[in-house]
Amino acid sequence: MTTYFALGLMSGTSLDGLDICYAKFYFHNNIWNFEILDAETFTYPKIWSDKLSAAIQLSAVDLLELNSHYGSYLGDRITEFISLKNITKIDIISSHGHTVHHQPKKKFTYQIGDGRAIKIKNNFPIVYDFRSQDVLLGGNGAPLVPIGDENLFSECEACLNLGGFSNISFKKNGKRIAFDIVPLNIVLNYFAEKLGKKFDDKGDIARNGTINETILKELNQLEFYKNTEPKSLGFEFVQKEIFPLLKEDSTKNILATFTEHSAQKIAEILNRDNIKNVLITGGGTYNDFLLEKIKFKTKTQIVIPENKIIDFKEALIFAFMGVLKLRAENNVLSSATGSSRDHCSGILI
Repeated sequence: MTTYFALGLMSGTSLDGLDICYAKFYFHNNIWNFEILDAETFTYPKIWSDKLSAAIQLSAVDLLELNSHYGSYLGDRITEFISLKNITKIDIISSHGHTVHHQPKKKFTYQIGDGRAIKIKNNFPIVYDFRSQDVLLGGNGAPLVPIGDENLFSECEACLNLGGFSNISFKKNGKRIAFDIVPLNIVLNYFAEKLGKKFDDKGDIARNGTINETILKELNQLEFYKNTEPKSLGFEFVQKEIFPLLKEDSTKNILATFTEHSAQKIAEILNRDNIKNVLITGGGTYNDFLLEKIKFKTKTQIVIPENKIIDFKEALIFAFMGVLKLRAENNVLSSATGSSRDHCSGILI
């Protein structure tokens, strides 16, 4: 049995903080298993959440500067985590970085957080920039987590992430496919913040709102939903296509409307592909109102795992992708991203 100890870092588009997961991976008889040994979310101080949310507007020079500084910030949080948890054994650190630009049709995606800056702070092997190679190979650069769904969570037919964007992966005709379904917490959190909240706790604000049928119809008719899979979403889509539609009502009603829209789109996929059971993770798993709506619209069995999996599944899988990179094995599935072939992605230093 081969064993690896890995750290995975994930900064999601919902800007709720930096997730760090420390896990042990076992490879025996061609089967992978894992154990989450420790995990922590480092909430971004306001100065950093402001910097990251404004990053898409920066000039090239300012963005390169932020890339370096954010890499150092990540390195400091890793040092803090290692000290806090008394960690002594690390084979690989995998950092997703923070997505600022994602335009696969133009052959680029950009996640800030320079891996070299992390390496300077923590002298362990580092893997970063997992997405760029995929878009250069004609893929969407997303979703990447299906490699983990396939190897670590195959007991469920499908895996649904309710994060900044909602995405799903499942087997179809013998291949693992995956795609983004709908923007989620990146929109819900944005409007919750207008009411002085970091997020809509349990969906209670939306629950007390009224669905705007006109806006709902416009959302449901967006061209993205007609596109064939695989497909992925970026913040550019939210800015250009979503936000302009969400202006003509109260914040409470917008939250109600967008929650309904999200639930409809998620249920459509579960029903279309006759998914029997689905593992749900990500921050949206705590949105009771959203889950009630999804359950009402589908017969799919909803599986809610332990909190560590809900909160840290993405960071865990990036740690796993780093282990595969260390082994020089494919860590990206072309059936999920649309790239020309499966490949071993990420820069290892």
